[in-house]
Amino acid sequence: MNVLVVLAAILFLLMTLIGGKKGAKSFLAIFFNFAVLLLIILLMNDPNLDPIILTFIACILISCITLFFINEVNSKTTIAFLSTLITIVILLFFIVLVNKMAMIQGFGEEEIEELSSYSLYIGIDFVKIGASVIIMSTIGAIVDVAISIASPMREIYLHNPSISRKALFKAGISIGKDILGTSANTLFFAFFGSYLGLLIWFKDLSYSLGEIANSKIFNAEMITILWAGIGVAMNIPITAWITASFLVMKKERKTD
Repeated sequence: MNVLVVLAAILFLLMTLIGGKKGAKSFLAIFFNFAVLLLIILLMNDPNLDPIILTFIACILISCITLFFINEVNSKTTIAFLSTLITIVILLFFIVLVNKMAMIQGFGEEEIEELSSYSLYIGIDFVKIGASVIIMSTIGAIVDVAISIASPMREIYLHNPSISRKALFKAGISIGKDILGTSANTLFFAFFGSYLGLLIWFKDLSYSLGEIANSKIFNAEMITILWAGIGVAMNIPITAWITASFLVMKKERKTD
């Protein structure tokens, strides 16, 4: 039997045994999200479609699958979804500007030899493709942080309905501080581990530290890591503020 099938079966069994129905939904969500990414990548081949718009649509679909399909539609998932979209819109705007100034789009000189037999005139804006890659790399972490803050804040409110908006917001920021450190490290080591081969390649090419630091490939990956961290950090106050405002406003409406 194929190794992939065996590992997938083990993962499904463990997720179902530990997570029950929600665990089974989480397993299916992996394949649904993969299908969304595959569809968006295929659509990006059409030069008439804007990669940024396609990326935003993909983020909406991935967020819906991750939040609403797994955790159903409720106040915490709705808040997490809204804060995720706000963070993505802000990131997309600045990522396109920064990437264009950093000139990290396209391919590095180390990749030219392998691509020399192919035409690079494919009619697609590589700046926008670069921005799409960064967003796709961070959407999972942003959604995770959003629900990780909205859920405990909702529990705090349910156990203490008289809490003020300011106190609830501070509680959300306090929760976010604990999440921020681990999330930033997780993102860093995830990217670092996936591009360990790149560092080995630099060693084989006898690159100095200065050449590595000025390499387009290395800079592109480091900028991706930094943007991921910025997205996670930015999402914390956004989620905390929306959650505090929504829950307190909901209480005030009931009082009226």
